Amino acid sequence: MALGVILLCTLVASLLGGLYLLGVFRRRRPDEPPLDKGSIPWLGYALEFRKDSSEFLQRMQRKHGDVFTVLLGGHYFTFVMDPFCFGAIVKESRSKLDFRAFAVKLVLQVFGYKPVEASRSIVHASSTKHLMGDGLTLMTQATMENFQKLMLFKPSSGGEKQAWQEDNLFHYCYNIVFRAGYLALYGTEPHHGADDKEKADERDRLHSNQVFHEFRKYDRLFPQLASAMLSSKDKREAERLKRLFWSVLSVKKRWQKDNISGWISDQDKLLAENGVPEYMRDRFMFMLLWASQGNTGPTAFWLLLYLMKHPEALKAVKGEVDKVSRENGQEVKPGRPPMNITRDMLNQTPLLDSALEETLRLVAAPMLVRAVLQDITLKTSRGTEFTLRRGDRVALFPHLSVQMNPEIHPEPHKFQYNRFVNPDGTKKDFYKNGKRLKYFNMPWGAGVSICPGRFFASAEIKLFVFLMLSHYELELVNGEEDIPPIDVGRWGFGTMQPVHDVRFRYRPLF
Repeated sequence: MALGVILLCTLVASLLGGLYLLGVFRRRRPDEPPLDKGSIPWLGYALEFRKDSSEFLQRMQRKHGDVFTVLLGGHYFTFVMDPFCFGAIVKESRSKLDFRAFAVKLVLQVFGYKPVEASRSIVHASSTKHLMGDGLTLMTQATMENFQKLMLFKPSSGGEKQAWQEDNLFHYCYNIVFRAGYLALYGTEPHHGADDKEKADERDRLHSNQVFHEFRKYDRLFPQLASAMLSSKDKREAERLKRLFWSVLSVKKRWQKDNISGWISDQDKLLAENGVPEYMRDRFMFMLLWASQGNTGPTAFWLLLYLMKHPEALKAVKGEVDKVSRENGQEVKPGRPPMNITRDMLNQTPLLDSALEETLRLVAAPMLVRAVLQDITLKTSRGTEFTLRRGDRVALFPHLSVQMNPEIHPEPHKFQYNRFVNPDGTKKDFYKNGKRLKYFNMPWGAGVSICPGRFFASAEIKLFVFLMLSHYELELVNGEEDIPPIDVGRWGFGTMQPVHDVRFRYRPLF
């Protein structure tokens, strides 16, 4: 009898514990945001959220307002859609709101890298040194040289214009930008003397192209891999690709290269000094490759596409590019050496800056998530106060709440190349309900998790577009074709990608 009672109590306890984990007993407290658990225990709205995060969040916002809590795969997420609350969240101390737990889990799952305590400070210090200030000047020059190697290695004859060439715009942009960044960061083939340089350059062109094609295979799997939703076949492919990149970017192979960037070499040195084994440093380098090159090429695609779809924008930005080139003695003319765009030249392009910012507003969609380590109070712009519960997660989705908000950006779905610049070239301010906003566009994230390589990424994109507008005539094969829709499966992972490519043609000006 006693044994039966014990077994029954154990069964009841297990059942109650299971129901608790499934979220059955969760109730909204009086001072908490609206709670919506959905109809499926534990899963909640996870399937709807992964299918189309933006559409789901718009529906929840219409239903519950600017702050609401939903159940997603066993975790409670409080989404904050009020941009005036963003500062309080991204600046809150890590003892109350912390993003490290998500970052650690994600990089281990996606890249096989297990961070050490010093990892974040190493990335931050190295990025500040090499991807900003004087370090960025050197990186811009190295990237420029590799763009020349990939795009301008065929000398102009100075005669009649060459024939049009056709290509897929997304593939072309992603390919060239990725390869230039990869070579600038991870090094180039060594050579001895001028006679061997062209052979080394050709090896760089072939190798970087092979790396890009494997990278694209991995990039296509990335959203499902990050969400742990891969099929068995795709899991095997993802593991194959991981091991390939761990090898390609390994310490042993990397030090066979010339011109390795300080950003890469410094981080590897500091990781080694912190006791990180060589095999784990190889994995760290794969993480850096995706972080640095996974969004620049797609962003360059969207920027060129929007410019070609808007002739007045293309004319204005190209006019600015040509003016800067003339004033700096870098005009493209027959018989002249390839142009050399410097960081100083990139700082003289307010219209190109605005067009890039507008492109990012339209297509950059990161998700900013923090773990709630202590109960905290959040005050909205309407004066309402909510308590965020310890153990939950708080999330921002700026693409919907600020970037596509018509109160902040009128006609938000329209590309306006000069949206972010005043007529005198200064940057515009933005407002909501008559109050100036600090966070009106957040493609790089914010706070402690802001992208440390954002200045280098912007320079990469601008260099590429500057070169394309300076050296080529560009046009869409079908000028009447609509801009392709985005792949909604990539919400939350940076720059969105199109569901299909777009054909374009180009030919050298001389």
